[in-house]
Amino acid sequence: MTMTEVADGVHRFSDAYVNFYVVEGREGLTLVDSGLPAMWTPLERALQGQGFSLQDIRALVLTHAHFDHLGLAKRLHLELKIPVWVHAEDAFIAKHPYRYRHERSRFVFSLTHPRGLPVMASMARAGALKVPGIDDVRHFPGTGALPVPGSPEIVFSPGHTSGHCALFLRERGILFSGDALVTLDPYTQNKGPRIVAGAATADSALNLASLKQLAATKAELVLPGHGEPWTGGVEAAVSIARANGPV
Repeated sequence: MTMTEVADGVHRFSDAYVNFYVVEGREGLTLVDSGLPAMWTPLERALQGQGFSLQDIRALVLTHAHFDHLGLAKRLHLELKIPVWVHAEDAFIAKHPYRYRHERSRFVFSLTHPRGLPVMASMARAGALKVPGIDDVRHFPGTGALPVPGSPEIVFSPGHTSGHCALFLRERGILFSGDALVTLDPYTQNKGPRIVAGAATADSALNLASLKQLAATKAELVLPGHGEPWTGGVEAAVSIARANGPV
């Protein structure tokens, strides 16, 4: 797993085609999403390399509760008492990580889009098939900033899941887009701004419509759940994602 500082006080962890992030705040660290189970030790070592520890994490905030974003949640909560935040509409998925709506059959999709199979295999090696659910979660408020280090603002952006939320660091011009907008679709390996294929997305039409909430932030830097950071501004990313359309 690699760790890079993508902006002042914001670190990206990337492995098995999955990204999650650490935000430095005055009161400690906030983890945005949590990857997969095998990423625990690499995360611990990467934090130590920056002068931090797992004990410095004050909150885990989930953009959504799919298994590849939920991987460390239960262990962080049980072992370190770290609160886990998620939108109420995704609380069921957080408890049951493999029971979520998607438009297209994953089996059939994998047969017609075999380029995604190496990605799925990489995720499986990182523990994607054994992510534990968690039911002791805190629900997002309707709007505004979360009371966690960094004070990320909630950008409700359903479609990928019913409760998907991007997170906006207004003062830093940074948007964590989760899977509402990615720069790599893990199901096709297509690159560039887009929404995730229907094999993992609940409602592609709603996802595309929700991109207007992301564009409204006018964020300069977009940090997705999959793929490289986008430095060309969120409005340009949204325009390209709309043109790419659903898969």
